[in-house]
Amino acid sequence: MDATLHDMVDFFRLLADPTRYAVLMRLARSDERPTELSNAIKQPPETVAAALADLESAGLVTARPSDVGGERYYHLDLEQLQQRYATAGRMIHPALAPAPAEAEEETAPRAKPRVLFLCTHNSARSQMAEGLLRAFSHGAIEAFSAGSQPGKVHPLAIETMASMHIDISGQRSKHYQEFLDQHFDYVITVCDRAREVCPVFPGLKEAIHWSIADPAAIEDEAEQRRAFHQAATQLSNRIRYLQILLEREQH
Repeated sequence: MDATLHDMVDFFRLLADPTRYAVLMRLARSDERPTELSNAIKQPPETVAAALADLESAGLVTARPSDVGGERYYHLDLEQLQQRYATAGRMIHPALAPAPAEAEEETAPRAKPRVLFLCTHNSARSQMAEGLLRAFSHGAIEAFSAGSQPGKVHPLAIETMASMHIDISGQRSKHYQEFLDQHFDYVITVCDRAREVCPVFPGLKEAIHWSIADPAAIEDEAEQRRAFHQAATQLSNRIRYLQILLEREQH
């Protein structure tokens, strides 16, 4: 058996386990802590821990300590998953499957999905996420951002987005209270602390969490600039898959 075929067999064997597959499907949308995964997929903690260890060993899942202490957040590397599946045919996860053929005639117009990104200061991660989703969707998805302790948009957030040809210089930091009387389909926290204090938004389809380190917390200027670009890359990858999922749900 050649190396490529051997890797493909190992990959399918990895996904064949129901618990590992269920964990992957949960992490494809939102970062989770082990206890949350155990409750969500209704499996014992030790079973989930074993599945996470296997997925980490395979390079599909990574973990980072929560900024508020306690259990670590686990994150699915969507790009790695896609690459591993590229030689194996159609991806199981709907975000990575071939797009369905478009209907010849448009039916009744659908309301645009509304997404709110939250972080603590609404200065960096959530601001970049708002700009990225608005740019990637070309207005087909309404994107907003806010924070629990708003400050002002970080200059490096503006600079980093400008390097990606996205202008967020006109955005401002806002408190999430400005949006409590509005309807959103998805609220996405991009900060562990924001998740802990995120208010309840009635009528949500889903609350999602992306555990992304705060680039503004880095003191060294050169390292901080690299951290902003790293955060922007992580957000970009996640938002592209989110956009595909939302567009599929619309159709």
